Amino acid sequence: MEEEEAKAPSRPHHHFVLVHGAGHGAWCWYKLRVLLEDAGHKVSCLDLAGAGIHPSDTNSILTFEAYNKPLMDFMSQLPENEKVILVGHSAGGLSVTYATYKFGSKIEVAVYIGASMLRAGLSSEQDIKNGFPDLSSGYGSDVFELNFGLGPELPPTTVAIRKEFQRQILYQLSSVEDSTLASMLLRPWPTMALSKASWLGGEEVGAVRRVFVKTAHDRTLTPEQQEAMIKRWPPCEVVELDSDHCPFFSAPRQLFHALLQASTSSPYAAASTQLEL
Repeated sequence: MEEEEAKAPSRPHHHFVLVHGAGHGAWCWYKLRVLLEDAGHKVSCLDLAGAGIHPSDTNSILTFEAYNKPLMDFMSQLPENEKVILVGHSAGGLSVTYATYKFGSKIEVAVYIGASMLRAGLSSEQDIKNGFPDLSSGYGSDVFELNFGLGPELPPTTVAIRKEFQRQILYQLSSVEDSTLASMLLRPWPTMALSKASWLGGEEVGAVRRVFVKTAHDRTLTPEQQEAMIKRWPPCEVVELDSDHCPFFSAPRQLFHALLQASTSSPYAAASTQLEL
């Protein structure tokens, strides 16, 4: 019996790389990281430039390349024979797609969680309409706190959602404890840098398997926007969660199972299992 168990194929473990959205940081994945690591997977949570505990002054980050550099450095240092499951939340979807353009051979699956899934980034008015939150239309112009790091005559360098709006916009289905923690850790995001997130969107981008995780009660990137992106650039799979914009707080176990489903349905995972057999 023991000999038969020893010969049984083990489930392939994966390396999940988690990329936060605007204003958040590596800290937001704390629940999901525990679930994935307890299941035997490797997890890397990154702070993009000026986010989380990254030391950069957010007002000094003026290009998407500068904002995205921590992810690009991480991907460039991965061994050539290692593939990761790259997961992006919200604006982190822009970083994920750009990484598929640059490092597609190192990405097993790209997963978008209520995220901007745009083949060429914010390259057109339609891209901005579909993949960029327009909170002022629903909550008024006072929802944002702007910072003009280059002077009042130039566009703002950073934007933040005012504390009094954060729970109702981002975390309405999350626990009070999690939304309180987030309010203490959120940082302004480099809006000038994110607005410049565009690239050619060639064949390299389309070669990576994509899974979109819809957030059904999202007040930031609305279900209508998500559906529009899915129709314009259909992914291989769509999963829907009964969550607000931040399922890593409001529905962590649902999100955990969605990521496991994405990992086990990938061709790379299937090939790994066959090799073990």
